[in-house]
Amino acid sequence: MSRVAYVNGRYVPYAKAAVHVEDRGFQFADGVYEVIAVNQGRLVDSSGHLQRLERSLAELRIGMPMTRAALLVVLQETIRRNRVRNGLVYLQVTRGAARREFAFPADTAPTVVAIARAVDMGKAAANAAKGVAAITRPDIRWGRCDIKSVGLLSAALAKQAAKEAGAYEAWLVDRDGKVTEGSSSNAWIVTRDNVLVTRGLSRAILGGITRSAVLELARREGLRIEERAFTVAEALDAREAFVTSTTSFVMPIVSLDGKPIGNGGPGLLAGKLRALYEAYMTGHGAGRPEWEAPFLAPPEAQAR
Repeated sequence: MSRVAYVNGRYVPYAKAAVHVEDRGFQFADGVYEVIAVNQGRLVDSSGHLQRLERSLAELRIGMPMTRAALLVVLQETIRRNRVRNGLVYLQVTRGAARREFAFPADTAPTVVAIARAVDMGKAAANAAKGVAAITRPDIRWGRCDIKSVGLLSAALAKQAAKEAGAYEAWLVDRDGKVTEGSSSNAWIVTRDNVLVTRGLSRAILGGITRSAVLELARREGLRIEERAFTVAEALDAREAFVTSTTSFVMPIVSLDGKPIGNGGPGLLAGKLRALYEAYMTGHGAGRPEWEAPFLAPPEAQAR
């Protein structure tokens, strides 16, 4: 549990942390967020996360509340005050507090909140060792999933459905019957020909920072990769499947809608990529790694 929260320039006791009742993040989901892993007290891929934060804010026409360097100080101090060695830090920026009107208010200062907490790494490792289940749900989200918006109700409904089904994650399926991503993760399969497949970047999915890191690790291993959409049927016919995210790292999916994937156990490639990613994270903890996963914007955004 976070002991201290950062709220608009002040570090306050977690139990007393609050924002204005007319904050637009609360009333309109008018804001964005980032979740960054903490390994051995250090941020993992902070550059990519803050690049994505800047881009999400720009897409919503919300100004950066401070420089990247200042935000890093806030995040690192929040981690320090909460004595987090291994866990995560959550950063949220909204348009700020203003009289409730749909149109953007003029000259409103953004609201900035940060909290940090430890994560039970043993539980995550146990899940990865046995693999986890996923279910499918229709993708009913808005058309700008590339923006890391705080408007997460549809994702929360999918995650709740997964929980009630005894599953770890829900894979969202578009109108063409193809998997977009998980409710809080990117989705991957390994075909019977040992090709690593994950959906390509577009406005239909979030460009995951862990996704970016795993793609680079896979390339360095010489693995065959295809960034394309895949169907639920392809997933069920795959040799293995997994998800990636800041909190899941690389998590093997061993069943989908109650049907086994592959041999019904964690796949060798998922295990290898998880080990490589954990070593990559540890590199962050020991000092600056030779490379950091960047944020990759979808092609239509890059073209603007």
